[in-house]
Amino acid sequence: MPYEGAIYRPPSEANSLILQVTVGCSHNRCTFCSMYKDKSFRIKSKEEIFDDIDSYSNDFYTRAFLADGDAMLLPTDLLIEVIRRIRSKMPNVKRVGIYGHANNLKTKSVEELKLLRSEGLNIVYVGVESGSDKILGKINKGISSSEMEKQLLKVSESGIKLSIMIISGLGGKELTYEHAIESAKLVSRVKPKFLSLLTLMLGEGTEFYRAVENNEINLLNPYEILIETKLMIENLELKNTIFRVNHASNYLNLEGVLNKDRKRILEEIDTAIRDENYIPEYFRRL
Repeated sequence: MPYEGAIYRPPSEANSLILQVTVGCSHNRCTFCSMYKDKSFRIKSKEEIFDDIDSYSNDFYTRAFLADGDAMLLPTDLLIEVIRRIRSKMPNVKRVGIYGHANNLKTKSVEELKLLRSEGLNIVYVGVESGSDKILGKINKGISSSEMEKQLLKVSESGIKLSIMIISGLGGKELTYEHAIESAKLVSRVKPKFLSLLTLMLGEGTEFYRAVENNEINLLNPYEILIETKLMIENLELKNTIFRVNHASNYLNLEGVLNKDRKRILEEIDTAIRDENYIPEYFRRL
């Protein structure tokens, strides 16, 4: 299947059919992100998308993932046609996932989301990044924490599974406490089905990279990242949220169900801190 530029997907979609229905990111102004800087955003035509689906008509895949960063920006009627085409050509596909910028969720009502759920859209991945308005403003996320919460709750209300991502270390040393506490507050109110932590990795050429080079932001070391992670987990109030820290960017892999497994997870963090047992920096580049 032809892709335009690099393709990104969540770790849990490793074995999925990756279908590029949009190219790039319509926002593409987050100061830390270098993922889509080489692309000009556009929504692929229905003909292009259907040709891609038809080229992969087989019984191998059980999951499909709709990329790039703003696939949720597709009009609802086109999304429905795409999902139906996938399921008609690949009947073994039981789950369809999608990336969704919180701002693009504004284009979908709860009723539209429910309709998409009934057609087979099972999970939406949203890069929340932080629950702090200060940090969201600094990284130019383009949305406030309260508006983020409003849009995320729409997904949960629709019955689509919600997976959100927070970026550890995003506030630097200056805002690490606020990042942990405000993110914990937002996540606790939203209560997603899945919560993942990624760890900040600098992309050369980004505004964030230049700010670090100019000593405007002081990055956290692995010890400080784990202290921040521990503080956030201590302040989460969740029930049956699946928690995963298994991205290539992380210094420590963690998993469990929150808050059921909180005690064990905190003990694992304490052990890693005590033993200075962090994933080496060079492995984070894989």
